[in-house]
Amino acid sequence: MTLIGPASHSYFSQRLKLHYADWGNEDKPPLILLHGGRDHCRNWDWTAQALREDWHIIAPDLRGHGDSEWATDGNYPLLSYVYDLAQLIDQLELAPVTIVAHSLGGNIALHYTGLYPAKVRKLVAIEGLGPSPEMQAERAKTAFAKRIRDWIEEKQKFAGKPPRRYDSFAAALDRMQNENAHLSDEQARHLTTHAVIRNEDGSYSWKFDSLIRNWWPHEIPHGETEQLWSNITCPTQLHYGADSWASNPEKDGRLKYFGDNVEVREFQQAGHWLHHDQFEEFVGTLKDFL
Repeated sequence: MTLIGPASHSYFSQRLKLHYADWGNEDKPPLILLHGGRDHCRNWDWTAQALREDWHIIAPDLRGHGDSEWATDGNYPLLSYVYDLAQLIDQLELAPVTIVAHSLGGNIALHYTGLYPAKVRKLVAIEGLGPSPEMQAERAKTAFAKRIRDWIEEKQKFAGKPPRRYDSFAAALDRMQNENAHLSDEQARHLTTHAVIRNEDGSYSWKFDSLIRNWWPHEIPHGETEQLWSNITCPTQLHYGADSWASNPEKDGRLKYFGDNVEVREFQQAGHWLHHDQFEEFVGTLKDFL
């Protein structure tokens, strides 16, 4: 498939200049495509190309990712991402908006929709519920003070560590392919092209801020997160790959916190990036739902 690229624009949120790709057709209903952690907005290019005739598609780069600015303090709490999404929707006057989001982006979108249910028309969250109940229980075994100390020590380690450099584009491409064995050569090359910058010495580095790996230690309590999920009133699909490490909420019990408007769809022979791994099935499901 030949990809016809989008226009690049920016907006401001909490003094950060954030980038988004706009695929045109402003007279069509708005659709936000929200990427996951350590990713970028151009990972949605195939999906945008398939839907652009019927939708006005906006694909933002999260703060610290892609062509958006990095947080000046190196902190990336979830609520800052939620605020950025709120700013984008309000500034561009997109509500009521449809949102399709992956991983971290799905977590952001679910929180936003729970806060502003009337502003979201439909929602698809791909593996976006965050840590499984099992992971939450394991984390709770560590005392709060120790979690904060660990966060400080980890942040200090990252602060003194320069971004990883690859001697060649091929080396970065190889890393991308190793991360997701389901990717075709074309997909991996396209994703890597938009994921790296070339350094002054000719080496390549990922665009994302390495400090995003140092996850904020004190987020919204899980009981309140579950309350936000129950606030969601729009038709919603939760997508999961059968081969993914992510925990399916239909199997781990978390689906009970949602209403009857929410359904789970599982994709066979697909991992965490199921929208790449089973693209045709994903887009077909998406079109039927939207």
